Amino acid sequence: MSQGRAAGRKAAEPQDRGWAWMVLLAAVLLQGMTLGFPSCIGVFFTDLQHEFQASNSETSWFPSIMVATLHGGGPLCSILVKRFGCRFAVMLGGLLSGVGMVASSFCKSIRQLYLTAGLITGLGSCFSFQAGVTALGYYFVRWRTLANAMASTGVSLGFTLWPLLSQHLLDEMGWRNTFLIFGGILLNCCVCGAIMRPVQLASGSLLQPPKPGEEPGGRAEEAQLPNGASPPHAELREHTQRTACCQMLREYLAFDIFCQNKRYQIYTVGVAWMMMGFALPHVYLVPYAIQNGVEERRAALLISVIGIINILIRPFTGLLSGHRVFTGRRIYLFNLAVLLCGLSNFICVVSARFSVLILYCVIFSVAMSGIGALTFQVLMDVVEMERFSSALGLFTIVESFTLLIGPPLTGILVDITGDFHYVFYTSSFLLLSAALFMGLSFCALDKKDKVKEASKVPLDNVSRCQYNEVTTEPQTESQPPPAVVYVTSI
Repeated sequence: MSQGRAAGRKAAEPQDRGWAWMVLLAAVLLQGMTLGFPSCIGVFFTDLQHEFQASNSETSWFPSIMVATLHGGGPLCSILVKRFGCRFAVMLGGLLSGVGMVASSFCKSIRQLYLTAGLITGLGSCFSFQAGVTALGYYFVRWRTLANAMASTGVSLGFTLWPLLSQHLLDEMGWRNTFLIFGGILLNCCVCGAIMRPVQLASGSLLQPPKPGEEPGGRAEEAQLPNGASPPHAELREHTQRTACCQMLREYLAFDIFCQNKRYQIYTVGVAWMMMGFALPHVYLVPYAIQNGVEERRAALLISVIGIINILIRPFTGLLSGHRVFTGRRIYLFNLAVLLCGLSNFICVVSARFSVLILYCVIFSVAMSGIGALTFQVLMDVVEMERFSSALGLFTIVESFTLLIGPPLTGILVDITGDFHYVFYTSSFLLLSAALFMGLSFCALDKKDKVKEASKVPLDNVSRCQYNEVTTEPQTESQPPPAVVYVTSI
């Protein structure tokens, strides 16, 4: 009896408590090891240029491919999550990330680095990061905003520690041995993945769907056959392929949401345009400082300052955005952060002294904390949680294209002009234009929705009068949300 009561208590254990906080800790570490990792690439920028005799544009392709793959592997990650669950996807990503960085330490050309550290490590980081974000959404409901903000502090930890560790190891061992050590560090993503055990509803249905053997759309195809008639094999095969393709696009890339949900459309396009400029300071700030006479160790410290400020600011950003006053208005807080981020870049244009660059890093990191804490929360606001994994896949693959081309195109501009100021001019233009586009578009949609609601009020009053004259059955009490039980093994 006591064991049955204990099992019942465990089955009734709600979200937002218990093991959910261990998953949150794992998500913090995952974001530090994945999203925070590209922040240290600027430390190796000059050494890689000298080692491979590469231009600014050629060298910038390496971090661009890594970051673009990190964000653009979303559809593959969605497939893995839906087929095998979040735990498997996170652990596979940790394995790929570690293998990619170990292989990078043996590269003989910059193009080999594109494949190993850029593609393989980027894809592994994508699996670990996006599956971790999805698992966090399953484990938290009431405190989801705070959980996302706290998890994003892992990025701040990564921004703080990776550049300092990179500069120390680079001075002591060189970039090849440093990459080898990084491979071992990234394997710890597998440990974080092991913590993210699947969530199961009390009814017995898993929140992480379907089984590998199931064919999507199979039953729908059978239902469409009239009276058991069997069409010709060629037509049946073509019909099956067409239906399966549409089903995959719907499940893994959320094209149906993109076509029907205008808020998702605007947010996806706006963030993709914003990311083209947002990534530029992370790649070029350290080379810009070194070119203007700042010592290498102090230049690496600039990225760490951004990380330290983020650690302090992001939890408060999460608490502020989670307040009920901002319910339905988080997109405007996000736009305000993007606007501040774009304006802060003009500080670097004024002067390249170390003290001025520190001021820039402080202001930039305050804006960055708002962007980091709200990016996925706003996405959860504009799409249903059941489709979040698919929506995240399309969202990230669109922004990955701009992340891929942004730094190399700006690198060509720097190679032609020899002036790093164009990096910050370009970044400011892209960020400010994205903020204005999203802010004005969402404002127009909100006004349109208010007009529709106002036009429905008279009809609602008439319908209430009609229903009051008719005797109806008593309403049943709304059912409480389903409890969850935590499956300790797969």
